[in-house]
Amino acid sequence: MNIHAAFDLIKADPILRNKEATHWADLGCGTGLFTQALSRMLQPGSSIHGIDNNASLKKQITPNGVEIIPLKMDFVSGDWGLRDLDGIIMANSLHYVKDQSSFLQKIPTFLKPAASILIVEYDTDTPVPTWVPYPLSFSSLTKLFTGAGYISVQRLGEKPSIYGGGNIYAALIDS
Repeated sequence: MNIHAAFDLIKADPILRNKEATHWADLGCGTGLFTQALSRMLQPGSSIHGIDNNASLKKQITPNGVEIIPLKMDFVSGDWGLRDLDGIIMANSLHYVKDQSSFLQKIPTFLKPAASILIVEYDTDTPVPTWVPYPLSFSSLTKLFTGAGYISVQRLGEKPSIYGGGNIYAALIDS
């Protein structure tokens, strides 16, 4: 997937309409493709902390004035040291979390009350060992987040996965 396709997949009007600097964390950021895509939606002065065990992400200021800050750690078990975030993005990373319900209980401690969560996942509930051990179809994601007390789970978009049979989707979750 390229940066344009990633941006189109996660494009969310509520985030685009925000005219203030915001602060985000990208959990399981990997190479930073979705970190970069998210940065295109944010205002100058915003920041994104890219958290990953094996992050190859580099500290930088994007052309539109968003600071990207890499943090090398396990986002599931580690304390990120971040508070009052306006949002979290998890692109192809929630399916690595074994106890997703417990993980969701941890998230509000890092967020402001009206924060957003962006999720990108494969639309399947069938595990693929190593690559997608704990998958979440959109239906399962909706049940997981509404069961944890989140107000709204909205599908933003979807596209065919290059890895076979299904689609990849993006969802915006409001607390």
